[in-house]
Amino acid sequence: MIINKICKSQYLLIIMGLIVILGQSCKEKSDTQPQEAPSVKPNIIYILADDMGYGDLGSYGQKIIKTPVLDRMANEGMRFTQHYSGSTVCAPSRGVLMTGLNTAHAYIRGNFSIKEEGNLPIPDSTVTVAEILKNDGYKTGVIGKWGLGGPKSVGGPNNQGFDYSFCYLDQRNAHEYYPEYLWENEEKYALEKNVNKQEIQYSHDLFTNKALDFVKQNKEEPFFLYLPYTIPHSKYQVPDDAPYSDLDMPQPIKNYAAMITRMDGDIGKIIELLKSLNIDENTIVIFSSDNGPTRDVNKYYDCNGPSRGFKRDLYEGGVRAPMIVRWPGKIKAGTTSDLISDFSDFLPSACEIAGIEPPKNIDGISFLPELHGKEQKEHDFLYWEFYKYHYGWKEGGDPKKRNSFESQAVRMDNWKAVRSGIAKNPNAKLELYDLSTDIGETNDIASKHPDVVEKIEQLIENTRYDVEFFSKQ
Repeated sequence: MIINKICKSQYLLIIMGLIVILGQSCKEKSDTQPQEAPSVKPNIIYILADDMGYGDLGSYGQKIIKTPVLDRMANEGMRFTQHYSGSTVCAPSRGVLMTGLNTAHAYIRGNFSIKEEGNLPIPDSTVTVAEILKNDGYKTGVIGKWGLGGPKSVGGPNNQGFDYSFCYLDQRNAHEYYPEYLWENEEKYALEKNVNKQEIQYSHDLFTNKALDFVKQNKEEPFFLYLPYTIPHSKYQVPDDAPYSDLDMPQPIKNYAAMITRMDGDIGKIIELLKSLNIDENTIVIFSSDNGPTRDVNKYYDCNGPSRGFKRDLYEGGVRAPMIVRWPGKIKAGTTSDLISDFSDFLPSACEIAGIEPPKNIDGISFLPELHGKEQKEHDFLYWEFYKYHYGWKEGGDPKKRNSFESQAVRMDNWKAVRSGIAKNPNAKLELYDLSTDIGETNDIASKHPDVVEKIEQLIENTRYDVEFFSKQ
């Protein structure tokens, strides 16, 4: 009996020893040959302000308007100092963002509204960043202001690659922050509490809540959220003007600042949600503005900084835009980039982030290498052209009354060329500025550099082509 107990005891010791040895062996194997976790494509959030100036953020020099979240984003990520919008007004700028084509080649080159609700729609054949990402397994959503096609049109967001949309489809309606309805998946979404001009349901707050819901619902799979807020575009409406109520300014001007600060706080809610869902480090967040500010607010807040011009100009004040990119662990915190870039670069950047080959024959260049601190390909030049469109177009009318070609601009290295007033003078001369010494574009030196002017004129001639804007949809 005693012998049996001793044998059993020794047997158990031997077994335990083998288990320890095997465990150490497995640990050593695990340490030397780690198993790779399955790769998860990054989430992409692109947030767009509306008519907000380059200088409206603290990180870009603003002294009055408070933007702590966006300033923190800049400290945690990369701030671009020579980034440009797609155009100087809403619709063409957003068209460039969605297609990767600048206004030399894009279909939409101005704000053109039709009699039906909606704006001139982008064609059905358009390839958008949303379509590309959706085809690669991304859940795609747009929440805010669309402006590239009305409900059930070929340019509607759900026909252009978005699984979900909650929008103003007609940008004319986006001037009212207490509308009686919006569009959800291109079906009317009634805001009954705003009937009879009541101001209860603030559209911006609805956009933020829908954006938070979209992130929660798609946290388990890669998603692309395009969040084109309408703030701070006029009409300057906000539920609470704090912390600016004591400023000695007209009420709409105080509201402008309060709108930006409200948007800033809501961006903070989105970032906090990403953290709580543990997807923060797998989500790149990009913030920019669709064009420059209006003259009215600039004189109070110096929205343009040293730049000349405003919305509807192709001078720097009309097209230079802030861009802040945050991606924890992927972008070195607190970095600043002077890369010359524009909205056309977003589509190829999103493709590279997702590991997708971008389409051929686009104008954009991926800025992902810049974000990672690697060698970055640069543009030979950037190009803009701007049309002013007339309202109420009806097919069959006089083409000369449909639109007017107003201006062109080129950025080539430090040179900036602008041609204005083309509608009145088709032979208007190019103005030329050296932005390295004249960021305010005050000294036209075209006569001193005829070789540069000739080169830019040749670039324009070889680059742009006319589009038949009025073909049947």
